[in-house]
Amino acid sequence: QLADSDKIGRRMITHEDPKSPISEAYRSLRTGLLYSGLNNEEKGRTVLISSPGPGEGKTTTIVNLAITFANLGKKTILVDTDLRKPVTHKVFNIDSKVGLSSYLSGNKKEQNSVIYNTEVDNLSIIPCGIIPPNPSEMLASSKMDSLIDNLKKEYDVILFDAPPLLAVTDAFVCMNYIDQFVLVVRAEHTQKAGLDRALEQIKQTQTPLQGVIMNDVSANNKYGGGYYNYYQYYYNSDEES
Repeated sequence: QLADSDKIGRRMITHEDPKSPISEAYRSLRTGLLYSGLNNEEKGRTVLISSPGPGEGKTTTIVNLAITFANLGKKTILVDTDLRKPVTHKVFNIDSKVGLSSYLSGNKKEQNSVIYNTEVDNLSIIPCGIIPPNPSEMLASSKMDSLIDNLKKEYDVILFDAPPLLAVTDAFVCMNYIDQFVLVVRAEHTQKAGLDRALEQIKQTQTPLQGVIMNDVSANNKYGGGYYNYYQYYYNSDEES
């Protein structure tokens, strides 16, 4: 859903409307991640999602993906590692004053003090906290490394919402901690030159790219029409029968 001409409205579609074709698409994404590269029962799966630039839907994607993991019974935590322009806390209506930066700076000694429960069963969140002056250094710190090690012992899935790749280096710093990386692009919005540059930078880091999500595909265009129509036919037929 478009909030305006430039930004994708951030909504918990998989929580608000679990039978929608969009929700099913997020569940398909979850299934793809579960059965690619890692043991499906492995604890502490770490997934990072980013995009080449802003406004391409990475936060919408990771929020809804987190909900689908939680709905599967996986103990899931979403970590907002965008320490420059955080928005994840707004989706869940959580106060962001105490969060990841609070722990990494030493203002909060216990990791549980920066973990918040959400209205979704099995889903917790670590918001950004107060925006720090040195985000990249914080994310590269030994304290961050230790935090992730602890989260891996407690959670089945750890998801990282990272800043856009072309804006800052923070997402590349976080790639040192993750098992799976997914890139989000937006139909008719992401510039090809920007995507090419992002892919080249990813290649240089030798981070395995699990896949690319094309976001904001409408039912009226050639990319989404067939899937949407098939989905509607399937469920309408089921209801009639």
